[in-house]
Amino acid sequence: MSGAFLAGLVAGYGVAIPVGAIAILILGLSARTSFRVGAAAALAVATADGLYAAVAALGGAGLAGIIGPVAGPLRVVSAVVLLGLAGHGLWRTWSAHRSRQTPAAPVGRGLSTPGRAYAALLGLTLLNPATVLYFTALVLGRRDTADADPGAAALFVAGVFLASASWQLVIAGGGTVVGRALSSPRGRLVTSLVSSALIAALAVAALLPG
Repeated sequence: MSGAFLAGLVAGYGVAIPVGAIAILILGLSARTSFRVGAAAALAVATADGLYAAVAALGGAGLAGIIGPVAGPLRVVSAVVLLGLAGHGLWRTWSAHRSRQTPAAPVGRGLSTPGRAYAALLGLTLLNPATVLYFTALVLGRRDTADADPGAAALFVAGVFLASASWQLVIAGGGTVVGRALSSPRGRLVTSLVSSALIAALAVAALLPG
């Protein structure tokens, strides 16, 4: 049982630590809004990772065949959504900078509330088919998570969620520190421009054959 939990921790950190578009988005949200918003986004990503881990632990070998045919279209949808977020963030920040206002959107609009940030990041993370394939490969490669024992599967999923949540919250905290350090209008403009550019670049990279 403990082996399944440790396997989940390792798997969760393995999928969470590499810096990608989602991490950059969480960092940017925390820098431009607040830690509460960034933390909500972080927990949304951890929730998606936990759901995919549960599907992998319960679904077994049949998942790869189901996900494979739609992996390409899902990747395109994910890239389009990321490009839209990058463009919207860039436009909003530039408009606010030109009018000498704070770049952050009013409460209740965009991704500036914890609820909206959670819903948006949950949906965006669930669009990544590579995550479920990653967890499926790990599950099938270990006896303590690939068997039919629901206890072992639950421990594996718990490990994945805790690992992902802890890492994403660290990223959110880092974004808050950056936001406080660069609290001037020009500093916020720079962080937003860099964040949007990185998200757009990663979205384009997702569309390239790999």
